[in-house]
Amino acid sequence: MHHHHGYLWLGSGHDLLKDGPRRPLHPEFPRTRVVPLELAHWLLKPPDFIQGTWTDPAEAARWFGERAREHAASFASHHDRAPEPLSAKVQGAVKAVAGGEDVAGGWYLTGRRFLSVCLVACGPHRLRPEIPCPQRRT
Repeated sequence: MHHHHGYLWLGSGHDLLKDGPRRPLHPEFPRTRVVPLELAHWLLKPPDFIQGTWTDPAEAARWFGERAREHAASFASHHDRAPEPLSAKVQGAVKAVAGGEDVAGGWYLTGRRFLSVCLVACGPHRLRPEIPCPQRRT
């Protein structure tokens, strides 16, 4: 059944600059929570990294928006702190999820931190159908 998994990562912006651990062949990849370079590769991570699973696009987008809004006051960009851009991103997420697409949100926060909120299509992934659902691997 087609669904989306939600993933969240909040960490040092410096960790984003380290390419290796963000690639599946790197030895640290399976246990690091830093966002992978390719969104579909979240599906290769352990199932306990999944923050939620949805078949309803509106529910998935609601989770996406709630996670982003929890940190919006810390967004480094004044533009990103305004409610309109985030509301537009959430509305776009509903359409993307309904179309079986991934949704990626990424924001630099104060203190050189980075927030990544992602919805990754599964069952199967459009671009990586060979990657099995992490929940079915357990």
